[in-house]
Amino acid sequence: MNEQISQSDINSEGHLTIGGCDAVSLAHQFGTPLVVYDVNQIKSQIEHFQEVFKNNDVEYAVCYASKAFANTAMYQLVDSMDCHVDVVSAGEMSMALHAGFPAEHMTFHGNNKSRAELQMAIDNHVGVIALDNFHEIDLLNEVLESSDAKTKVMMRITPGISAHTHEFIQTGQVDSKFGFDLESGEAEQALQAVLKHPRMDLIGIHSHIGSQIFELNGFELAAEKLVQLAADWKQRFEYEARVIDVGGGFGIRYTEDDRPLQPEQFVDAIIKTIKQASQAHGLTTPAVWIEPGRSIVGPAGYNLYTIGSRKDVKGIRSYVAVDGGMGDNIRPALYEAKYEAVVANRPEAEIVEHVHLAGKYCESGDILIDDLPLPETHPGDVVVMFDTGAYGYSMASNYNLNPKPAIVFVEDGKATLVTRRETPADLERLDFGLDGK
Repeated sequence: MNEQISQSDINSEGHLTIGGCDAVSLAHQFGTPLVVYDVNQIKSQIEHFQEVFKNNDVEYAVCYASKAFANTAMYQLVDSMDCHVDVVSAGEMSMALHAGFPAEHMTFHGNNKSRAELQMAIDNHVGVIALDNFHEIDLLNEVLESSDAKTKVMMRITPGISAHTHEFIQTGQVDSKFGFDLESGEAEQALQAVLKHPRMDLIGIHSHIGSQIFELNGFELAAEKLVQLAADWKQRFEYEARVIDVGGGFGIRYTEDDRPLQPEQFVDAIIKTIKQASQAHGLTTPAVWIEPGRSIVGPAGYNLYTIGSRKDVKGIRSYVAVDGGMGDNIRPALYEAKYEAVVANRPEAEIVEHVHLAGKYCESGDILIDDLPLPETHPGDVVVMFDTGAYGYSMASNYNLNPKPAIVFVEDGKATLVTRRETPADLERLDFGLDGK
């Protein structure tokens, strides 16, 4: 049996359960492809983060990185857990506001915020704007002056640390589109520019070194570097950072080859590094903020598919096709991301073959799992793919004009539809013919 599954996850019918719900029944009730989130898993991980901060006795904010996955229900769930969120677009900001999420607990990130987006953030009293470049400093000041407003800001620093992760998701190294470079003196110039603007209250400094990181060292180095920077700026510019935000990127398990630390172990090491470095530099320990996304929702998410066709290439491999694919999870095609899956109606059945789990999209590269061990399968069987909660639905597309799947939250045996399945009518609604009608 797959090590992701315990005996308690199998019900009396021999089916896999998610959050106390029969996965096969979920597929039949809501259709496939289907995205399912286990609410208790999300809550548990947030509580683990919060407990680490409380045990270390520091001021903190757990800011959920909503780019990992966002809908109305998710923002409401995060709010119920006393978390902050970071948003990176007008769409995420609007959805969070629609969900009733308190604007004062939002941080607005992004490397190319438009004037309209900044105006939206100011008009809605978003809590913090993370400044990413010199253009943005000037643009935000113009918006603040025209609105006769003030706002809290943070500066995103590029600390010159390359995380051991996929090159597409490294963001802390010098050669990055994000943030003010530390080594070149750019960050210092930005600090001086921000301090000249009385409408901006610079509460602290921020960095993010990448995603799906398995090693502590990069986070510890980044945390120490940010404290050193804070100490230098206090001495030279009489500026004292009240917040150090170390971002997120804590790695999770996708396959048996992944052996990450528990996400809260990363945070414990970061907090201790910041406390020790602050003491060594004679600083008051600042509030410590983190921005986890993947580690909160990744393991809590499951994609359910129905098996359809099969192709056997003699002497080479077999392809088993499902009714979803790169439109609802582009990560295997984009990052060569690896996943595990089981047949939900026979999760304990004997493995008889290894196959390519193929999607339905018109691309040869639409392979969800390229070496999946499976029992004997038949059309109509339900496949459950594990750990799909981060950057699956949020990166979904309508490629081949396929509608996006529905999303269901499950908790203690109850399933709630939180995002309905798109229909062709939804796609047609935004489209016009040659006559513009």
